[in-house]
Amino acid sequence: MTGHSIGSDALSTAAVGAAVLVGGLVAGRSDVAVLGVPFLLCFTWGWLTRPTAQARLAVRRATGPARAGMVAGVLEVAAPPGAETVRVRVSSPGHQEAQALLAADGTRTVPLQVTTARTGVSQLFRTDHVDAGFDGVTLAHPGVAGPVPVVIYPPARDLRRMPLPPRLQGLTGPHTSRRVGDGTDLHDVHPFTPGDRLRRIDWRITARRSYDPRTRRLGTIYTRRTFATADATVMLVVDSRDAVGPDVATWGGGRVAAIDEPISLDVAREAATAVARATVTAGDRVGLDDLGLRRRPVPPAGGRRQLDRISTRLALLAPDSFPSPRERAPQIPAAAMVVLFSTFLDDEAARMAQEWRAQAHRVIAVDTLPVLRTDELDEAAQAAYELVRLERGLRLERLRRADVEVVHWCGDPTGTGEHGADVGLDAAWQLLARPRKGGHR
Repeated sequence: MTGHSIGSDALSTAAVGAAVLVGGLVAGRSDVAVLGVPFLLCFTWGWLTRPTAQARLAVRRATGPARAGMVAGVLEVAAPPGAETVRVRVSSPGHQEAQALLAADGTRTVPLQVTTARTGVSQLFRTDHVDAGFDGVTLAHPGVAGPVPVVIYPPARDLRRMPLPPRLQGLTGPHTSRRVGDGTDLHDVHPFTPGDRLRRIDWRITARRSYDPRTRRLGTIYTRRTFATADATVMLVVDSRDAVGPDVATWGGGRVAAIDEPISLDVAREAATAVARATVTAGDRVGLDDLGLRRRPVPPAGGRRQLDRISTRLALLAPDSFPSPRERAPQIPAAAMVVLFSTFLDDEAARMAQEWRAQAHRVIAVDTLPVLRTDELDEAAQAAYELVRLERGLRLERLRRADVEVVHWCGDPTGTGEHGADVGLDAAWQLLARPRKGGHR
């Protein structure tokens, strides 16, 4: 019998039945001896019909992308002949385990689901299982299926408009630039020069300005010149060095943040995905770089495939245990707008933002610190948090003075670490989307 053994309860039951049978026969009490027969028959039948193999279990995630909230999976159970029940225990990190006793009726599927606010790669649905034969006489050795790595994407959030960099690039695109070119918005009326298209000739202006009544001839021919169109380049930079939760008491590492609350890296993924989606929808190009890891960035491009590529890279971001500080800011394409996502709990991200602004890039700093709770801090921890809060507020104020635009994705609108504040994100983002002084070149 491969992979199965006699259960302790069944062995005890068989021993009791044998003892009753032998005792009744020795005492000459047939009425007592017959009481042990059902126990022995049950044990014998369970032994003769024992399973010849172990149950096969497989865990897979549900089809389609998984998003924060309800993550679904499927447990496939294939019971061998002779098995009567399969006991399973499903567990996921941060969640209470669930147990179930399944009837072994061939092949069946069991839906699984967990509720989580976390994004990224999670190991979910570890399943420990034991199958039993008739009446639990034989038990299989414990088996394990899973866990399965599930890539959880942030919830979708739509941004109505996107800010634009001071300079636009390309010969065509969805935006009107300040250069003369092939577009739809009128720039001026100009005398015809070699290279102008004939369909651009404005005969009404030509007749009004250059018609000579004495000779009845036209002099200078005028054409309508339009503004050229161009596209914008947006570079997303995510600071993956920090992954702090709303409860400040968990920042020291002694406690784990609750699984039902998003941490700062989850907020950064949500914000970066929303900005990337809005950029691609507008017809512009978007790229991605990680401030915490030295790896090749995702170069700017447009289209649905680029959005999928960035979403996958964002989901795979994870903080490095020992990140090395950068001597200089990552190189950004010329004329690109930089959107930096960070908690700004130290000076490195702020220093990078100031360097990019000094290189004439438009820089938007998105604060990804979640709404904080400090009610479980002791006196010493509260004093330390106050120092961090004040330093962070001063750091964000220096960014504003350096002409870096600061947006708080959730909580802390004043930049001083205050928790529980309501932030009008849509209104703040719409304000950034207004044309800046000087327009687009």
